[in-house]
Amino acid sequence: QVQFVESGGGLVQAGGSLRLSCVYSGHIFSNFDMGWYRQAPGNQRELVAAINSDGTTDYADSVKGRFTISRDSAENTVYLQIDSLKPEDTAVYYCATPMSVAYDQWGQGTQVTVSS
Repeated sequence: QVQFVESGGGLVQAGGSLRLSCVYSGHIFSNFDMGWYRQAPGNQRELVAAINSDGTTDYADSVKGRFTISRDSAENTVYLQIDSLKPEDTAVYYCATPMSVAYDQWGQGTQVTVSS
């Protein structure tokens, strides 16, 4: 079982930036597929950024050019740099692996609130 602890969220004005962190522990290899998801009130959880075991990244169209996912395997941490924040980015942000998603295992998430 893998555990995730997300942090770095907060209340920011539109146009601002945040850096989210996800520290993971448990039965996991040093390099693996990892994604950042978000869930806004009344919406389904959606994948916004992913980083594969070979380091390649992919982003949802709505965040391309503004979000950057990265990892520090030595620190068991995955990051999400969020720039040019928009009010529609307001959500709880989670990190997860494909396996943890399949087993519906999530951390507590970190709240991002963007004011206009």
